[in-house]
Parts: sequence; C-alpha cells; structure tokens
Amino acid sequence: MIGSGFRVGRPTLVIHARRSRTPDTRVGFVVSRQVGGAVVRNRVKRRLRELARALLIADAHHNPPAYSIVVRALPPAATQPRRVADDFAEAWGLATKGAKST
Repeated sequence: MIGSGFRVGRPTLVIHARRSRTPDTRVGFVVSRQVGGAVVRNRVKRRLRELARALLIADAHHNPPAYSIVVRALPPAATQPRRVADDFAEAWGLATKGAKST
C-alpha cells in the first residue's frame, strides 16, 4: 500500500480507502451480525456491491488512481436502504479524495 488510509463515516456505513499499488481498485465489504440475520446481511451486501459497481464504472472513464476500499455496513443500513445509497456516494467521494491527497 502507498501512504496512509482515509476513513469516512456516515450513519449507515463507514468507508476506509487507501491508495494501492495494484492497477485495479479493490473493494471489500464487512457486514456483521449486528446488521441482522443472514438474509438481511446478504441483501445489504448485494446493495453495497451494486452501488460500488456503479461508481467504479462511472469513475473508469476518468482514469482514477487505484484504491483498496473497505465498506463496513452499520445496523441502520438494513432498515434505511435509500439512505445507504446517498451515504455511500458521499462517503465514497470523500474517502477517495482524502486517500488521494494523503
């Protein structure tokens, strides 16, 4: 990894981003049992995966640097799916911008 990481927290999730030496951006998801049962956790992971995929596709046209990103879902992510999308987009932008400058 290059440099230190950057963390952005929102009510439904926390995103940790760090510049990476690998040519591709990698994204990992952490959804603990506090979020809910297995079905709920998997639903939250699927939603987060789709949000990340959409942002990665949108960013691909701008040739951004590569990052290692970890998205940690918080318990409200299971009950507030619309807020998750807004929180995700905002936190993603801030985390990648912060990781770029560190």
